[in-house]
Amino acid sequence: MQQVPALVMNESTMTQSVAMLEYLEEVHPEKPLLPVDPLERVKVREIVSVISGGIQPLQNLSVLKKIGDEGKMEWGKFWIDKGFQALEEILKRTAGKYCVGDTVTIADACLVPQVYNANRFKVDMEQFPIIARLNDELLKLDAFKESHPSKMDDCPENLRS
Repeated sequence: MQQVPALVMNESTMTQSVAMLEYLEEVHPEKPLLPVDPLERVKVREIVSVISGGIQPLQNLSVLKKIGDEGKMEWGKFWIDKGFQALEEILKRTAGKYCVGDTVTIADACLVPQVYNANRFKVDMEQFPIIARLNDELLKLDAFKESHPSKMDDCPENLRS
C-alpha cells in the first residue's frame, strides 16, 4: 500500500503499526507492551482499536488527497474530535499515569502520534484533558521523545518541533 511506517528486521519488512508493536511484544518479552492481566489487555486493545481503526485512518495521506486541500483540515479535525470524545470516555475508566494503569503499553504508543496529528489539525486539546495529560506524561519518557513524529527524517520541515 506504499505506507509508512515500516520495520525491517531479520530481512523481513513489516508494515502496519499495530502489527509491528505486537511483533515487538512477542520478540522482547522482557519489555512487555501488554499487561499480564487479560482484562487489562482487553482495555489496551480497545484503545488501540479506537485509535488505529477509528481515528487514524481518516488522516492518511491517500484519504486527504481524495478530500482535497480545501476540506482536509475540517475533515481531519471533525474525525479526530469525534474519535477523541469516545477515547476520553474510555480513558476515564482505564487511565492511571498512562492509558491503562501505570505501565506503558501499546495503547500509549498509539496515542502519542495521534495527539501529534490532532495538533496538526488544530484540535482544541483542552476539551480532552485526560488525553492531553497522558500525552504530556508520555513525552517525558526518552523513548517517546526520540520516536516522536516530528523527529522522523521524513517529517516536513514546517512540522518539526
